[in-house]
Amino acid sequence: MKITGFLKKYSHAWVFLYGLIYMPWFLYLENHVSKDYYLIHSPLDDYIPFIEYFIVPYLLWFVFIAVIVGYFFFTNKKGFYRLCAFMFTGMTIFLIVCTVFPNGLDLRPDTLTRDNIFTDLVRLVYAADTPTNVLPSIHVFNTLSVIFAVAHDEGMKNRKRLKGFIYIFGTLIILSTMFLKQHSVTDVFAAMVMAGIIYPFVYVPARRKAPKLSHQPI
Repeated sequence: MKITGFLKKYSHAWVFLYGLIYMPWFLYLENHVSKDYYLIHSPLDDYIPFIEYFIVPYLLWFVFIAVIVGYFFFTNKKGFYRLCAFMFTGMTIFLIVCTVFPNGLDLRPDTLTRDNIFTDLVRLVYAADTPTNVLPSIHVFNTLSVIFAVAHDEGMKNRKRLKGFIYIFGTLIILSTMFLKQHSVTDVFAAMVMAGIIYPFVYVPARRKAPKLSHQPI
């Protein structure tokens, strides 16, 4: 009975099956988009310096996303569904865009002049993550996804300090994508535009039409 109750309580776990669609598709793109792709670049990229210390918020993004998704999964079923609807819609659009419009970057520094633990971590990221399939930035989009979810969560209404921390840390993650040369300003802007387009469909409820008043003779 306990197992049945647990499964019923967390039956919304089915949405994680989306990973069976996303991961094979993404890995296919990572393995096949290696040449003949459109090079993404913005003139603003040339003014943004490489700062290896941003590797800390960049890597903590994985924990950031997992913790907040987990919070909604266990505490707010409706909020969890809305967060996943928002997130998975953007991730699917990302896959489609990268499939029909192969893209990549040439922003990474040829050599890392400094030698410290932060540059060592950057080298590991560069070795594991190809500079392709970057538009729009999923790092940025998913960060915005959880920020919007937190902003609309009733349980977070009175936790202003925690919300403030989430907003600030989310901002650092977004900045990290550009200061590590993992994304162009164009990628970041595209992710923000995509989030802005999806937002009203998930978080702005449809206005209910006012009932028509029947005019009866007095």
